[in-house]
Amino acid sequence: MVEATVRIGAKGQIVIPKLLRDEFGMLPGRKIIVKEMSDGILLKQTEDPLAIFASAASAMRKKLKKPINVHALEEQYEERARSSGINL
Repeated sequence: MVEATVRIGAKGQIVIPKLLRDEFGMLPGRKIIVKEMSDGILLKQTEDPLAIFASAASAMRKKLKKPINVHALEEQYEERARSSGINL
């Protein structure tokens, strides 16, 4: 388990250490949930973007009544992320 001390900025912002961002796939622009707990604050990721994408593709498939190759679309998404330097 990783533990780090971070400083709170003037606007109340904190920086999540790179090791943790990489470990949990926290990408710039990604939303997280901040939840009050009895013993502190919990930072929790929202749903995985690939899961959201698969759900949207599934809904679109039903609407279009055509088969959509979700796996091929996921591979394209991952390839584009890799080529942009984003580590999923």
